[in-house]
Amino acid sequence: MTKILFFFAAIFTLALFASCGSNKDLQERAPAQFSDVYYTYNSDGIELNIPVVSIQDQLISLDAVYFHGMKSALKKSEEQANLYVANFRMGMGDTVMHEDPEEEYGNTPPQLPEESPFSIEKDEAIIVFTQDDKIKYYKLTGIVEKD
Repeated sequence: MTKILFFFAAIFTLALFASCGSNKDLQERAPAQFSDVYYTYNSDGIELNIPVVSIQDQLISLDAVYFHGMKSALKKSEEQANLYVANFRMGMGDTVMHEDPEEEYGNTPPQLPEESPFSIEKDEAIIVFTQDDKIKYYKLTGIVEKD
């Protein structure tokens, strides 16, 4: 019985130390070459635009971004080549308020806050990307608001 207990304790300790090796670290090298990153306010909230000068699509996948206390998926723009866009709903659009709840169907709720795994300022964002089947993080700085 003692051997079984010792065996499980050893496995638990090994698993604990193995999980420490998977800490999240910011990458120093950019996953792509970025142009000037900017955001705009629209009727739904914030639209973050990330122009990409060059990226190796077959090796790197830009997945999501943390910005202004929220997380959103990054999608390639259909209108502009090499532009990735993230939309953050802030509930700023028209909202239908009615005594009949069915009339309010279609109202989009604001996006819930989601804390970034790293500390960032108002003009910074964290890109979540996949490279070699591993999730990695990169900090974008100097993000400006455009009209």
